Amino acid sequence: MSPIDLKEDSDFTRGARAVIALPELGGSRRNVEARLDEAAGLAEAIGIVVAERLNFRIRSPRPATLFGKGQTETIARAVEEAEADLVIVDAPITPIQQKNLETAAKAKVIDRTGLILEIFGERAATSEGRLQVELAHLDYQAGRLVRSWTHLERQRGGFGFLGGPGETQIEADRRLIRDRMAKLRKELDQVTRTRALHRSKRQRAPWPVVALVGYTNAGKSTLFNRLTRAEVFAEDLLFATLDPTMREIALPGFDKAILSDTVGFISELPTQLIAAFRATLEEVIAADLIVHVRDISHPDSDAQREDVETVLAGIGAGGEGQAMIEAWNKIDSLPADELDRARAGAVRRDNSVLISALTGEGVDELLDCASVHLRKGSNVRTIALPAGGGEGIAWLHAHGEVLAQRSDGMETELDVRLSEADWARFQSRQLKRG
Repeated sequence: MSPIDLKEDSDFTRGARAVIALPELGGSRRNVEARLDEAAGLAEAIGIVVAERLNFRIRSPRPATLFGKGQTETIARAVEEAEADLVIVDAPITPIQQKNLETAAKAKVIDRTGLILEIFGERAATSEGRLQVELAHLDYQAGRLVRSWTHLERQRGGFGFLGGPGETQIEADRRLIRDRMAKLRKELDQVTRTRALHRSKRQRAPWPVVALVGYTNAGKSTLFNRLTRAEVFAEDLLFATLDPTMREIALPGFDKAILSDTVGFISELPTQLIAAFRATLEEVIAADLIVHVRDISHPDSDAQREDVETVLAGIGAGGEGQAMIEAWNKIDSLPADELDRARAGAVRRDNSVLISALTGEGVDELLDCASVHLRKGSNVRTIALPAGGGEGIAWLHAHGEVLAQRSDGMETELDVRLSEADWARFQSRQLKRG
């Protein structure tokens, strides 16, 4: 890390009291209360105490403060009355807006991007995760040095013999950030290459890869634990999982499969994080099947689905040719009438299954649905194997649908329905065996 205090604008202690200010800018399909709940959940995820929640309709955003004069005064009053240390603006704000709001409220101000970065910084457990978060944080702070440093006229170095007055503090700090970012990108490039090698090995193996994706706190890790009997951290917290985890699972009709748990998505996910976590998200791009886990009990479930699909499209995943199904999770939280409506909605689709990752209801149906979609696009092939090719025959039974099998004592001929991926794996396997 460079000697710059990169977190001076967003560093705060657990137990800090905060006022949440939600600007309603128009055009959002989201429920205001649900948005305030999500913002509060983000704050509480790192131990901040939410003292007050405010929302303001903004017709014309002010360049200086985003909020109108009266709205800014309301925020300042709320900070004073709640004895708050922090204002969380649940939207991206510019450095100058941040500075002016801090002056008006007499409290530290952080925007949605900064808060999410703070959560990621606390939760990242692996060296790769920490590298990704640091890169995202540096990218975010690089544009905020203009407000972080008040000593812009201070200069260091430079004796004038090159015709200039020397390097200003802000220029030096920007250079240090650029150098550190370049180093991090090199390290992450190595991570990407290593991941690509691992993926290449897995693709040569005879097992499909299934990736869990979804909005943060949709229940991915709870489902992952149920399917794998693992103990991945799974709590009722936003961004409980940051680092990808892969485990073996059983799927009907398959010898085995690899299940990958991934970072949760969120509306207005900082672009810095999408870029930094690209190496991790490439696991989703390479998966044979994407399982989109949705919290069907959430009032903004449809909007959350759109947010997830937007991020997937942005990284080149979930498009035509890649199988995807939806697990409509948390049905145990639905009232009877809403559960009936959800069942009716799922019946009209062939790629949606109602489940409760908590109780296990519907999980077997989800596995059956995953198997069906993994086999879609399969072709029937006639394959002849020598009479002693018992391992190959067993492999075809495990990974394909054997429609017919004939033997004349010298060789065994099978009519097998195989996906293109499994056909390629079988050919690779046979070549290795000579």
